[in-house]
Amino acid sequence: MTKQSVMISDAKLGIGQLAISLELLAAAESCIEISSSSRRKLLKSETTEPGKIATWVASMRASSPTRVRPAASLFEAEQHNSWMVRHPSALGMFEQIASASKGKQVVMFLDYDGTLSPIVQDPDQAFMSDEMREAVKETARHFPTAIVSGRCRDKVYGFVRLGGLIYAGSHGMDIRGPSRSRKEQKGGKSVLFQPASEFLPMIDEVYKILLERTKSIPGAKVETNKFCLSVHFRCVDEKKWVDLAEQVRIVLKEYPKLKLTHGRKVLEIRPAIKWDKGKALEFLLNSLGYANSDDVLPVYIGDDRTDEDAFKLLKDRGQGLGIVVSKVPKETRASYSLQEPSEVMDFLRRLVEWKRNSIRASI
Repeated sequence: MTKQSVMISDAKLGIGQLAISLELLAAAESCIEISSSSRRKLLKSETTEPGKIATWVASMRASSPTRVRPAASLFEAEQHNSWMVRHPSALGMFEQIASASKGKQVVMFLDYDGTLSPIVQDPDQAFMSDEMREAVKETARHFPTAIVSGRCRDKVYGFVRLGGLIYAGSHGMDIRGPSRSRKEQKGGKSVLFQPASEFLPMIDEVYKILLERTKSIPGAKVETNKFCLSVHFRCVDEKKWVDLAEQVRIVLKEYPKLKLTHGRKVLEIRPAIKWDKGKALEFLLNSLGYANSDDVLPVYIGDDRTDEDAFKLLKDRGQGLGIVVSKVPKETRASYSLQEPSEVMDFLRRLVEWKRNSIRASI
């Protein structure tokens, strides 16, 4: 089996594409119909920067799945079946994945929120279970393993509490951990990379401004992740999303070197540099000595929009597996899917058991 054979080619989106189009249309309509006062603010903001707030709020809705409408349940079932054909379960296809991994060095890349821990109302309470920690620990014993998160590196380490892993925080802008390269191991060095260090004073300044500007919006939470900021709106009334987006827009207007991206119930503010989780994955593969190796199989598991950059890199390389964690169909470049963190844990356990059996068979 070639390395390309483990990648599932993109098919025409068909019904899935139609569903996404309808979702974005509904999002755009709903963001205008929130309330008369919000509508006035929206129109006012569009006068100064046409369409920006409308686009932001539509993206906020698109990245925040709402409850299923009964009238659309049949359509959504058909959409889900179509999506699963293109992104089958990594557990259901495990034998195929194991076959593709034979004779290769598997390298694991894992997102944190929504992948190793469930999505929770309070981001400070996103603890992983002891069972998941044990699964990650065993995974790291058998494969080079990195945690790649939008969170601050120190905060992710505080959640995971495992040595021997690489931690890539702030969407890969803050990387530290042991190197597997023989040369660096002998020198006692570790991977350490921070491509956005010059932005630290600016990020800290914007953090303080956003704290002040969003304090009047109930439920809004601004989190500093050292090299980027997260504005959480999971606990914000949907009628206030326009107000929140407007405050963020006003602040960012004064900082053109920062950019906005969208995640699950969160607005991400980060330096406008060419760096993302895909670039971080590529950097780590190079640091681990697998830059031009045909005997490596990178596996990236994540649930958020920011993980799509890593999925895209694997597709472009024609080497590796992208696994998206989602219960609902969504546009993704991942080849496989898992529904929730408990399935991620099952997948990691099966991968470890497969590796152990392979070692026993070779003795």
